[in-house]
Amino acid sequence: MLSDIEIARSAKLKKIDLIANELDIPEEYYNLYGKNIAKVSHKYLNELDFKNDGNLVMVTAITPTPAGEGKTTTSISLSMALNKIHKRSIVTLREPSLGPVMGIKGGAAGGGYSQVLPMEDINLHFTGDIHAVSSAHNLVSAVLDDYIKYNKCDIDSAEVSWPRTMDMNDRALRQIIVALGGKKNGYPREDGFIITAASEIMAILCLTENLEDLKKKLSNIVVARNKNREPITVKDLEITGALSVLLKDAINPNLVQTIENTPAFVHGGPFANIAHGTNSILATKLALKLSDFVVTETGFGSDLGGEKFYDFVAPTFGLKPSATVLVATIRALKYHGGQNLKDLNTPNLESLEKGLPNLQVHVENLKKYNIPVVVSLNKFYSDTDDEINMVKDYCHKLGVEVSVNEGFEKGSEGAIDLAEKVVKVSEQSSELKSIYDFEDPLEVKIDKLAKNIYRAAEVEYSSQALSSIKFLKKYGYENLPVIVAKTQYSISDDPKKLGFPKDYTFTIRDFELSAGAGFIVALAGDILRMPGLSKVPNAVNMDIDKEGNISGLS
Repeated sequence: MLSDIEIARSAKLKKIDLIANELDIPEEYYNLYGKNIAKVSHKYLNELDFKNDGNLVMVTAITPTPAGEGKTTTSISLSMALNKIHKRSIVTLREPSLGPVMGIKGGAAGGGYSQVLPMEDINLHFTGDIHAVSSAHNLVSAVLDDYIKYNKCDIDSAEVSWPRTMDMNDRALRQIIVALGGKKNGYPREDGFIITAASEIMAILCLTENLEDLKKKLSNIVVARNKNREPITVKDLEITGALSVLLKDAINPNLVQTIENTPAFVHGGPFANIAHGTNSILATKLALKLSDFVVTETGFGSDLGGEKFYDFVAPTFGLKPSATVLVATIRALKYHGGQNLKDLNTPNLESLEKGLPNLQVHVENLKKYNIPVVVSLNKFYSDTDDEINMVKDYCHKLGVEVSVNEGFEKGSEGAIDLAEKVVKVSEQSSELKSIYDFEDPLEVKIDKLAKNIYRAAEVEYSSQALSSIKFLKKYGYENLPVIVAKTQYSISDDPKKLGFPKDYTFTIRDFELSAGAGFIVALAGDILRMPGLSKVPNAVNMDIDKEGNISGLS
């Protein structure tokens, strides 16, 4: 089989203005970024109020493993297959971060014959949205240190909660000292970097409905405390307008297409293990007005992106999901059952059986939201009929539909059965039920998540977390939704707990306030917001020849 980049180059793309025309987007509402990319004005959504929303399908997965699961590939193949069975569909995805692209994960534009294109542009700098977020974020950092130097806003330099950011994995920047070199460079203090996907401004970009809303959210960001320990906001820094100027184009969703010319919005890029993990609400709402079925992917497993989509994003913006697709692979399930990574291509029913409880916990959790679930079993060449049948039988015992997806090798043809099952369950009457209410006390929200989704017996708070709770309650932030930042490799807070861990203690070590984005981040375990590169990063495999052809990007 050809490599992803070879398949991408062989695709016959339509000019993006033709894709926009097929969606009935007027020319005055989009700007071209070359032949194959366009930005659609967020203002066009106002012109579509008269239209009913299409069906919303949320794609999530079992607990991720090094073997890979393929949520993006599933999302793309499903959307293409829906179009193939004459259901007008758009897929909405997040923009790839250069950190994982150059690190261990590689690209995030799908794979095989289920990709969004142009793959090279999407995986690299694309339309500059992530650069715009980085610039806005670092403007806040620069102004903060300027105000500390000139003693404005009475900022306590030991209480600055706003880090710096860059869109690259770099563990050496997690903890640093800034302003060395004497008084002319400011006052030395501890600082650090987070990856841009973890920036609150990235979250705000994806949770913004228009420029006025953007400015309101930006102004509410809490960046430090003054010497009376009161919150200092972006509004206090008087740079809301400047930040909005930097983000004026980034707010507009990016329109591209799949390998089979299905429309795709790729916009925004928050990670689901350290933020809410969903593409922009503007892209999703636009797609809902322009199609019969919108397929949207959420990051990592259902305990992360899936939970946050159903407990935070959907209730906040009035979204009404019709179906959930849970992605699984036999390879990943065997890994959860204890099979060695290098042996996953070897048939092993015993390991598969031991790993199936991980599928069970995700199915059970998703059923609690009262939205129909379809399991998409992504097929690999090494999967045997006996292994496939074991998973099918297990899904039937769990009371959910299951479909073997071959979208990677066959494109839309490999996902027809999945598309038909998604359409069928979407016809059922269902109404989203969230795990917690926004009005619940902060500790109650976390307790409900820990016991219902993470399957813990109890929650334990560090002394620092307890101190942060007092601050949040004192200044009226307690009723905000909770985003739990935790490992993606387990439903628990411990990456070593594979499969179906339960009856353990879930530990919250601290809280971070994202007042602008409208949520509280609970830090569980040892989760980091600045990843590091692997021993052999993907970057060492990349090159470009004299003709401009890129290699090693997937």
